[in-house]
Amino acid sequence: MTTMADVARSAGVSVATVSHVLNGTRPVLPHTRQAVLDAVEELGYTTNTLARSLVTARTRSIGLAVSAISNPYFTEILQGVEAAALDAGYSLLIADPHDDPEHERKVVRLLHERRVDGMIVAPSADPRGLLDYLGRHDVPAVFLDRLVDAPGKDGGPLFDQVCADNAEPTSRLVTHLAGLGHRRIALVAGRPGLSTTNERITGYRSGLAFAGLAYDERLLVHGDSESAGAEQATEALLSLGVPPTALVTGNNAMTIGVLRALATHGLSVPDDIALCCFDDFAWADLFSPRLTAIAQPGKDIGARAVRVLLERLAEPDRPVRTVRLPCTFVHRTSCGCPSPTEEGTPS
Repeated sequence: MTTMADVARSAGVSVATVSHVLNGTRPVLPHTRQAVLDAVEELGYTTNTLARSLVTARTRSIGLAVSAISNPYFTEILQGVEAAALDAGYSLLIADPHDDPEHERKVVRLLHERRVDGMIVAPSADPRGLLDYLGRHDVPAVFLDRLVDAPGKDGGPLFDQVCADNAEPTSRLVTHLAGLGHRRIALVAGRPGLSTTNERITGYRSGLAFAGLAYDERLLVHGDSESAGAEQATEALLSLGVPPTALVTGNNAMTIGVLRALATHGLSVPDDIALCCFDDFAWADLFSPRLTAIAQPGKDIGARAVRVLLERLAEPDRPVRTVRLPCTFVHRTSCGCPSPTEEGTPS
């Protein structure tokens, strides 16, 4: 079996240098690092992960706790996390908390027991148990997509966080619809308690105010971030004495439920009711009409979360930070515009 000494002889370096390259314990000159990696590839050397973890107290693994992995948006996040982790030499352990606080705490504990070096978590609407566990066990963690408003000692957040901008893009959808003449614009919002839901509601209300439209609480309904919930919420909107003429949906799963409810009532988009969506997805361009949407940078969010976590592992005392990435307004035809002119412009 090929040993580290064999790799060192082939690359013309010391065993210590090979160790530094493979374990990332000390900077190595680029040409030396490449020589070691070439020797590893040529000789087919594989590291003993268990032995290395005993020496370094690191397993070079990351735990990822994200609900609704079947959601295309979270699938993109997963792809970004996996690619960035692999590129940095880390393996990935994945668990689904099912957006349930009790289950969330359980899967985080199980990931911790697997000795992951750190965790990336999309928190539930009630993350108190999560915060308690991570804090008591001093687990390096990054929250993604959903922020947690729990101040640390310096008044900032307790943990590093990575997410998309939510309020301004939602406001832009509302003002776009208002610019097309709509005066009764409804929002099918996500699960109460999530930061994404709260921020998109803030954006909805600021968009109405900017357009000079009064806020009507009957036009704000919750679809609980799921298709079935959004279908029921849309039914409630359509039963109003004066129903909305335009809808904004809070995520891609709810867009499907809204479209199902509209179809049940024989309503056509955008002829009978205009529609704009938060979350673009691969087949949004295939709908008839094509869906005007806000596209989140899912892969970039996942990759950035990994980089932020690795920086935290390398420098545990660095200041905690929240990173927000911009979204993109994808202008199609479900809003009622005959020919989009701003497709792909940043929000």
